[in-house]
Amino acid sequence: MSKTFLPWHVDDVWLLPASIHDFVPAGHVAHLIRDVVRNEVDQSAIVSAYVEEARGAPPYHPGMMVALVLYAYSQGVYSSRRIARGCEERLDFAAVTGMQCPDFRTISDFRKRHLEALKGLFVEVLRLCREAGLAKLGHLALDGTKIKANASKHKAMSYGRMVEAEPKLAAEVEDWMKKAVQTDAAEDGEHGVQRRGDEMPEWVANKQKRLAKIREAKAALEAEAQAAENNGPVDGGDAGGPAGQTAATPAKPADKAQRNFTDAESRIMKTKDGFIQGYNAQAAVDASSQVIVAQDLSQNGSDKQQMGPMLAAIEAANGGNPEQLSADAGYCSEDSLGKLSERAIDGYVATGRQKHGAADAAGDNHGKPGTRTQAMRDKLRQGGFEGPYRLRKQTVEPVFGQIKQARGFRQFLLRGFAKARAEWSLLCTVHNLLKLVAERRRLQLLVVEAG
Repeated sequence: MSKTFLPWHVDDVWLLPASIHDFVPAGHVAHLIRDVVRNEVDQSAIVSAYVEEARGAPPYHPGMMVALVLYAYSQGVYSSRRIARGCEERLDFAAVTGMQCPDFRTISDFRKRHLEALKGLFVEVLRLCREAGLAKLGHLALDGTKIKANASKHKAMSYGRMVEAEPKLAAEVEDWMKKAVQTDAAEDGEHGVQRRGDEMPEWVANKQKRLAKIREAKAALEAEAQAAENNGPVDGGDAGGPAGQTAATPAKPADKAQRNFTDAESRIMKTKDGFIQGYNAQAAVDASSQVIVAQDLSQNGSDKQQMGPMLAAIEAANGGNPEQLSADAGYCSEDSLGKLSERAIDGYVATGRQKHGAADAAGDNHGKPGTRTQAMRDKLRQGGFEGPYRLRKQTVEPVFGQIKQARGFRQFLLRGFAKARAEWSLLCTVHNLLKLVAERRRLQLLVVEAG
């Protein structure tokens, strides 16, 4: 007797339309993120950007597009083309969009058009986390991570190389322009005057574009150096620049000052794996839930100047200061420790490189007697292995691991500091949103088990 199988009729037409809820099980994260956006997130900043139009097809609902972008980011899908393909191929994406399939250009334009409003969703989702008891101001851990910009470090050039390359390239282009004119004249005699004589070979145009890029970057570096010079101390007509340079003398950038041709606002930064062209992403994380309570992006590869701005960001996003805050040695300075003291925050900041098995170790940052740094060093020693500083590594570093490793975000898609800053805010929003839906799923399971 042959085995009986379930029928497989791929060409059958359904008599009644199916519901997306029949395909994606209840409690799936796609349903939860969609419903949070539909029912609890203020979308007025995005909706207000649309005006009533008499002609043309109506646009996709802004709420659906917001939910789609947030859900795609939660699944490690960042490219607008991959998001559009997900709408066509994946049932979980269809559960978010209601089976609508915006194309990749629509998704890309929506993200770019509403980037600032999407950035503002961080505060909205953080509010929901606070209401759920996830975001508290007990112990926070502060840290930064370097993320690659959408630019190659090999597309950067130092000011010294610009000064050297500009005259050589200009002479080369001029020589090739003469050769191009001579070539055109010879071809006119050979092929007739009907052929266009003003066309330049592609290799000349490319050299011209590179020369223009070098001159633009060189001028920008000189402008930055002049701005820094103008903001420096002036005493008796002498600016705070190199010896012999007066306020009337244009400031000259350092020969090693670099500018990237692809993303001019990104910077060369050192990481444990070498140098990258990127940005320094900052996050303050709640120790009890790993919710990000404040975030920002910096063009400075060092964390030493980030304590003040991040403390201000924590207060702005949460309406108060934390009870405790821990940070690694990159944040340690007299000024940073002073800012913690001003806000009456119980700080735990490493004063040097931490060695395995030691609560704190002396390093370049260890302070002189009577300084805040020395007092902090003594405080960490007294706390030992059970001190609050132990919470730092287990709080903030897993968050960066979840964003960069689990969800695969290792390079910004957008170029320019403002756009990259908004993109980092969107990533942190998605991280918190996943913490929120995970907590709600946990509570739903408890209700089911109790019932």
